[in-house]
Amino acid sequence: MVISVASCLITMVSVEAASTLARPGMTNMDPMRLAAQIVSGVGFIGAGVILRRNNDVISGLTTAAMVWSASALGIAAGAGFYKEAFTAAGIIILAVNLVPLAVRALGPSKLRERDVSVCLTFDRSAELDGMLASIRSDHQIKHTTIKDIGDGRMQIRLVLSSGELYPTTSIYEEMRRFKNVLSVEVENLSS
Repeated sequence: MVISVASCLITMVSVEAASTLARPGMTNMDPMRLAAQIVSGVGFIGAGVILRRNNDVISGLTTAAMVWSASALGIAAGAGFYKEAFTAAGIIILAVNLVPLAVRALGPSKLRERDVSVCLTFDRSAELDGMLASIRSDHQIKHTTIKDIGDGRMQIRLVLSSGELYPTTSIYEEMRRFKNVLSVEVENLSS
């Protein structure tokens, strides 16, 4: 809302200043010059919201797009295009809220999956092949890292792909049931 109102104000000032401050010999003032700078300035702010998290997960793209579109709505309202601004606001709300639901429901099953990071610490007597086979029966394993951490303990890090309806707590409980597991850490990587 702040970005939209500020963009509206700057556009109104730009449009009004072009006519109010025009003097003989200075009639070539561009009323949308300030509004044009809003687009690039807000794009810079939006770029700051985009983050790269661990395992190459990118987040903040929708937020950045919303910041940029809020400035566009403000420019449209400030320039007097109220009907267009309200129509665009309605389309944006539908696009952000309903389209992802439809794509998930009607799109490929890959869109309904999410990535979960699992870190298991266990003692050396654990049987890895049986444990990984058991995990593979319920989940797709995308990435595996196994290492010794000393004192007769090992650590295995997995990135699992599981269904959207499979809760993180269920994955945690499933991992706790394995024999010789000392600690479990589960992180949902999908937003």
